[in-house]
Amino acid sequence: MTISLNYFLSRLLGACMTMIIGTFVVFIVMKAAPGDPALVVLGDFATPEAVARFNSEYGLDQPVLGQYLDWLKGIAQLDFGTSLSIASRQDISRLILFRLPNTFTIGIYAIAIAILVSLTLGTLAAIYRGSSIDAAATSVSVLGVSMPDFWLAYMLILGLSIGLGWFPSYGFIPVSTSFLGAMHSGFLPALAIAAPMAAVFSRTLRTSLVENLNRDHVLVAKSFGHPASFIFLHHVLRNSIIPYIVVIGLQIRYLLGGVVIIERVFGINGIGSLMVEAAFARDYFVVQACAVVFLAIVLSVNFIVDLVCALLDPKRSR
Repeated sequence: MTISLNYFLSRLLGACMTMIIGTFVVFIVMKAAPGDPALVVLGDFATPEAVARFNSEYGLDQPVLGQYLDWLKGIAQLDFGTSLSIASRQDISRLILFRLPNTFTIGIYAIAIAILVSLTLGTLAAIYRGSSIDAAATSVSVLGVSMPDFWLAYMLILGLSIGLGWFPSYGFIPVSTSFLGAMHSGFLPALAIAAPMAAVFSRTLRTSLVENLNRDHVLVAKSFGHPASFIFLHHVLRNSIIPYIVVIGLQIRYLLGGVVIIERVFGINGIGSLMVEAAFARDYFVVQACAVVFLAIVLSVNFIVDLVCALLDPKRSR
């Protein structure tokens, strides 16, 4: 299984173009946001001379296009500038690098839980379609989709933390400090994010499996006397996994949206909480940087998903 060079380059070029357009949109939106960065830092009673010096120091007195190109050049060098208010004069790249591992840990943890649960529920629902097992799995999926992640987070805290005392209700132990501690303290926030995604994944997998279970080549394989497990793994699951992987890639954007909220609920020092803190403090440079990091993560995951799907189905790369 290989991927054609033209397909790889076209996907890479598309991701790069989307990244550039996305950075421009982020920049323009932040420019249109109410408030003056100079007044945020210097105060509402700052003199015009002080405001002018501030704008000159940060290049805010330059044309908008020039500011954007300078900012884009900095992004290419992983230089997001300096914080205005939330961490005055500190390098934004350091702030992000300090918090990014926590966000990655929670995000990967949530994806792992969602995949494990959805593979189990989706497969059982498809194999025993029309039975009580199918009805139970489908009901759990519908329930998962209908529960907002922030509401589920508070219910998990109430039941598993305050009620039973199994997990901490606030705070997070980084992986660099203790892997087991990170898995324990991060379980509730990861579960709150994973539940709605697992519901979507399982319903997608069930639909795809049921469709492929009735394919002609599956019936032919059964007539040849192949074992049921062999038929399921090689003829059903392999053809059903592509739409499942696509949905996982599409759900990454919702995962990041959930991270922003869940990190605040559980007091996790991640990129999501940094973005919220910067927005309240009107630290526009930090908000821009966090938005670009989220955009880069989404595009990177979608790029990888495209390549994986092309490997599983070579017709996509032609």
